[in-house]
Amino acid sequence: MFPELENKSYFVHPSSFVDASAEIGEGTKVWHFCHIMGGAKIGKRCSFGQNVFVANGVEIGNDVKVQNNVSIYEGVKCEDFVFIGPSVVFTNVFNPRSAVARKDQYRHTLLGKGVSIGANATLVCGIELGKFAFVGAGAVVTKSFGDYALVYGNPAIQKGWMSEYGHPLTFDLHNRAICLESGEIYLKTEKDIVTKENG
Repeated sequence: MFPELENKSYFVHPSSFVDASAEIGEGTKVWHFCHIMGGAKIGKRCSFGQNVFVANGVEIGNDVKVQNNVSIYEGVKCEDFVFIGPSVVFTNVFNPRSAVARKDQYRHTLLGKGVSIGANATLVCGIELGKFAFVGAGAVVTKSFGDYALVYGNPAIQKGWMSEYGHPLTFDLHNRAICLESGEIYLKTEKDIVTKENG
């Protein structure tokens, strides 16, 4: 452990670098070969796997899990309980050119509470994913999706809905679906907006 990281309420592996002005919450663990830049704000009980980069201006909520080989660039915000699978790719410039400076044109990306992003998915900047949306492995997400959306493909399209426990939801003629694991009931409106009953 580096001397400047002793007596902290979070863990940082000695091979990693955390810039002095980064904000990291209690119980968070930063594993091998990571770099957390100074302007990053990270909540409590998060986990960052091997070789993760978190840029200035990134905001990460509580209980977020980031798997190996992920770079989270400026403009990304993750709410609580987000899961980011290994080798997920984020961007923050829509039309990059090496010869053209566009740092003032970063587009924001928002991952709502409980969102899961599968391994090797790519998220093009400027999108929002609603709470508990589920992105399949290898998807290329080029637009926003709502709460509980199940999306995959290239480009990603919505294929259905997922419960908060991560199970596909099948709606009956009354637009009700039951999570196979939790037994919780979900409702779908005529405009295909899904909510959880009593909450």
